Amino acid sequence: MQEWYQSRALYETINGLLKKRDFDLALQVARGIPDKGIKATSYSKIVVEMAKRGVDYEEALKEAIEAIMELDTDAKIRALMSLAFELINLGKFEDALKLGELIPDVSNRSKIKAEAALKIAERGDIPRALNLINDILDEDVKTWATSMLVNKMSRREE
Repeated sequence: MQEWYQSRALYETINGLLKKRDFDLALQVARGIPDKGIKATSYSKIVVEMAKRGVDYEEALKEAIEAIMELDTDAKIRALMSLAFELINLGKFEDALKLGELIPDVSNRSKIKAEAALKIAERGDIPRALNLINDILDEDVKTWATSMLVNKMSRREE
């Protein structure tokens, strides 16, 4: 239990450092977090904040992935999906898709690809969006993504 409280305190320290944009120190603090779940969450938060600020987050993402891969399967899937969705919303599609490829189950991996495809389509790159949708393995997700893409395209034309 003490490990959890220590981890929470370090997480809160990271939040303060991120507000000050002290990303290097935030990464150092994250490396010392004993609780695996809080550590993964901290790294994810650092990556997102760095991406929002236009700071190179490649090393932070690498460390975040390493921390996430230490989690049990369900927590790993949730953490990968959460970070991937954050990156999609920030327009960091390649990194989001890279995270999606690490998700062990096809359905959730497909959801990442579908969401990325739809955001890419919103930005006007319909051919790339269609290629991503065509690569989706889960047929239900592929059907949903195709339907959403058609709806987005028809609304654009109105």
